[in-house]
Amino acid sequence: MASPDRAGGRRAPEDVGLLVDLYELTMADSYLRHGLNQQATFDLFVRELPPRRNFLVAAGLEPVLGYLEGLRFPPEALEYLEGLQLFSSEFLEYLEGFRFTGDVWAVPEGEIVFPPEPLLELRAPRIEAQIVETFLLNQMNFQTMIASKAARVVLAARGRAVVDFSPRRDHGVDAALKAARSSYIAGCAGTSNVLAGQVYGIPVYGTMAHSYVMSFDDELSAFRAFARDFPQNVVLLIDTYDTLQGARHAVQVAQELASQGVRVRGVRIDSGDLVRLSREVRKILDEAGLHDVRILLSGDLNEEKIERLLREGAVVDSFGVGTEMGTSYDAPALGGVYKLVEDERGYRIKRSAGKATLPGRKQIWRFLDSQGFMDHDVLALAEEPPPDEGEGARPLLTPVMRGGKRTEPPEPLEQIRERCLQNLERLPEPLKQLERPPDPDSEYPVRLSPKLEELRARMLQEVAQGSADLSP
Repeated sequence: MASPDRAGGRRAPEDVGLLVDLYELTMADSYLRHGLNQQATFDLFVRELPPRRNFLVAAGLEPVLGYLEGLRFPPEALEYLEGLQLFSSEFLEYLEGFRFTGDVWAVPEGEIVFPPEPLLELRAPRIEAQIVETFLLNQMNFQTMIASKAARVVLAARGRAVVDFSPRRDHGVDAALKAARSSYIAGCAGTSNVLAGQVYGIPVYGTMAHSYVMSFDDELSAFRAFARDFPQNVVLLIDTYDTLQGARHAVQVAQELASQGVRVRGVRIDSGDLVRLSREVRKILDEAGLHDVRILLSGDLNEEKIERLLREGAVVDSFGVGTEMGTSYDAPALGGVYKLVEDERGYRIKRSAGKATLPGRKQIWRFLDSQGFMDHDVLALAEEPPPDEGEGARPLLTPVMRGGKRTEPPEPLEQIRERCLQNLERLPEPLKQLERPPDPDSEYPVRLSPKLEELRARMLQEVAQGSADLSP
């Protein structure tokens, strides 16, 4: 089992230097042999939204910055690489003293982004910029994917609390930690993952399993035991045998222990007709005067099921969401890419069919409408002034690392979460829906500045003719 610091990414990650695709290292060795280690700029961006998504929530930057600051190749890593008999001795010597020395601009975590806007832009000596590609994509693709999924769940819950119940279904230890962190950024109230609570300071929540109830002679005995053992956290799972009888048993325990200062805080329903059962359980609780006992619903939930439950009148205070959120079940991969856009020769562009890129270092300018909702974005070259499109242009890409060092201390997670919640409030109503707007005109506009559009068109034409002018 990895230590909390290692799994959470809070220490210098000497042990992840080799978390890199082999071709990054072979290219880097070749760059070194041919003297191709001048400054180069790469964009990390998503080409298109996954199916049924209207926006993305940027996440994963903090682990990336920790990685860049601490990236090393320890002796055991170099020994392994030498044993592959692929690399030059000069390259292995270079890796022995490796330090990231580049600059990074990024969209802050919790911001809403849209293709093809860069989530991150990195400028460094070419070898450094190439070696870090795999880790950057690994972290930012996954965490942005989970934060975006969790934001949909949070929006569907209409202000009711959502708790991450996903670690047992997530794809490994690091995924479970990062899923808890990303879903918290997107507005979830907390997680069942205790390690994530320790590492990130996320509130942790839990009830009990059906096996606990079944381990006692009867349900009532199980409820009494749990309430006495954990009087500060009495949330009872009531659907092991008969949900309505379970609710009555919860009422009985609450009445028995009230004089001892023990309060039943909630009941959880994990199966059955959740609409009908939640209504009937609420009635049982209210008739006993337990108006403050909350109802938590769980059981293979996702945003569509939550929306349907509320539409059909379920009485619920919070939701536990696991597999579907922690794996982004309906869209389990985000196609983020990392592409060269500028180097010592000037602007660079890729012309491949369906995979063309935008040249040059960039800035994203966001405009709000008169009511404070997001109106449109303009993607421009970094050297351009703010677009002359009225008041309120806000740049999204900010400098987060210079010379391999952070420009600011790590941002508190609560601050990132608050940024995300504020941005979700600013989303136009059509983008909050679970389906894509039927009218393409309702999709969020991301425009290219005239200068960037002209540069892109000119370079595509000139590359096709084999005579591109690459100078800035």
